[in-house]
Amino acid sequence: MNAEEQAKTVAGALERSKGENVRVYDVRGKSALSDFVVVATGAAAPHLKALVAESQAAMKSAGTMSYRTSGDPESGWIVVDYIDVVVHVFSPEARAYYALEKLWE
Repeated sequence: MNAEEQAKTVAGALERSKGENVRVYDVRGKSALSDFVVVATGAAAPHLKALVAESQAAMKSAGTMSYRTSGDPESGWIVVDYIDVVVHVFSPEARAYYALEKLWE
């Protein structure tokens, strides 16, 4: 599965899990860290945890495991690294504060 397919798989899982404002950014040529960045918002800490779990399950079913997961639902920000795709799941407050979209738009 290529990076674009991975990003679409993660985004689909986040949307099915009621993630809000799911966005996929193609950062090829803009970032040396990954090819795609996926950003989503969850309603509360349990929802953030569920969003990450569902996205990881979808990727595992597609044959791709995450390299690293960092963050805590209580902090309002969880990052899942698939090497070519990096997923950020935020609380509404954390997403507004960090405003990652401004980096990639």
